[in-house]
Amino acid sequence: MESALAKAYANNPQLNAQRAIVRQNDEGVAQALSGYRPTLSATASVAEQYTNMSGVIPPIPPGLPNGVSYMVKGYTNPTSVGVNGAQTLFNGQRTANQVRKAESQVSAARETLRMMEESVLLSAASVYMDMSRDTANLEVQQNNIRVLQRTLRDTQNRFTAGQVTATDVAQAEAQLAAGEASLHSAESTLMTTRANYRRIIGVEADNLAAASPVDRLAPNNLNAAIAVGTAENPSVTAALYGVDVAQLQVKIAEGALWPTLALQGSVQQQNYSNILTPNLFLGTMTLNLSVPIYQGGAEYSAIRLDKETVGQQRLNVDQVRDQTRANVVQAWGQLVAAKAEVEAAVRQNDASERALNGVRNEAQAGQRTTLDVLNAEQALVNARVALIVAQHDRVVASYSLLSAVGRLTARELRLPVAIYDPMVHYQQVRDAWFGLRMPDGR
Repeated sequence: MESALAKAYANNPQLNAQRAIVRQNDEGVAQALSGYRPTLSATASVAEQYTNMSGVIPPIPPGLPNGVSYMVKGYTNPTSVGVNGAQTLFNGQRTANQVRKAESQVSAARETLRMMEESVLLSAASVYMDMSRDTANLEVQQNNIRVLQRTLRDTQNRFTAGQVTATDVAQAEAQLAAGEASLHSAESTLMTTRANYRRIIGVEADNLAAASPVDRLAPNNLNAAIAVGTAENPSVTAALYGVDVAQLQVKIAEGALWPTLALQGSVQQQNYSNILTPNLFLGTMTLNLSVPIYQGGAEYSAIRLDKETVGQQRLNVDQVRDQTRANVVQAWGQLVAAKAEVEAAVRQNDASERALNGVRNEAQAGQRTTLDVLNAEQALVNARVALIVAQHDRVVASYSLLSAVGRLTARELRLPVAIYDPMVHYQQVRDAWFGLRMPDGR
């Protein structure tokens, strides 16, 4: 079981896709942090310009007669290069709140990843036990066919000897046909389960060992399980981060009512901007203050809308907690019932074996009919199948309870696999100022 769970944890495409979603959310923090940093741009231009200019220069000093007339015309090639920069100094804490919002979204994405991890591991444990159950059931059906074939031969021999009638032979033949139908059904079920095993685990099922329950990792009583589930289940913690995101969005929307202060600067070198100015260097530094007064009321509506979203997210937390509590109670009840079913199935199996032996002995003494033997054999088959199903349900129920309380993780199970740490990628991209290459080299 541990090896199968480790393979699913490392190779399941659904889980790996969710990890990629977490890495996408990591980039949201880097994008939000860019609001603290300056922006720079370079400009360049080249043109061809024709100038035809004429006029009169007034006399100096004024009062002298006449002036100097002039005429300038010709072609020039104006060129310019420049660098522009801007730095936001204050924007109503919108950048700070956007960073905190992005961090909360990352935390929520990690909890969603934990939900997916639990879902995949539970599916892997379930399909592992399904494979064990269906393999054992097929063996039971195959053994039942051998027993029914032997019973049919014995009945035919006794019919030849005149000890039973043709009705007894027909009953044995009918029971054998029913057993063959059950065998084919078991083969079909096993084939489907094998395909699901390959889909979830990633490898073909081969030589599966018996699995044990994981009750030791779960709380000891129902009240403790409910307390742990409503506090640690990733669906609850993800919903709580959703409240944080909604509250920060309100603050971001409120930032639109605050003034914005920004520093802008530029330097530019121009050559032959006009025919009379061969070279011109410009350097500018500007402090811009923008104070919003009224923008049609849209910003106020956005704030009210975001406050409604906060209320919705808080109600969602209550709903998720209630659902988690119900899931824990259901899983606990299934586990308790599965334990009792295993004990009852063991007793049923022992009693059915004793009953079959007794019926066979009585049939040899003429005190039981062939139908009685066939019914006893079928009862034993049913008991063995019931025991197999109960043992399957017992193990799956323990994993379901662990998932309901939020502890069905590779770390808690101590699986023999490298644990995926989302912090590694987060730290690699959080403070990256530039670069197209991803941390994995792509």
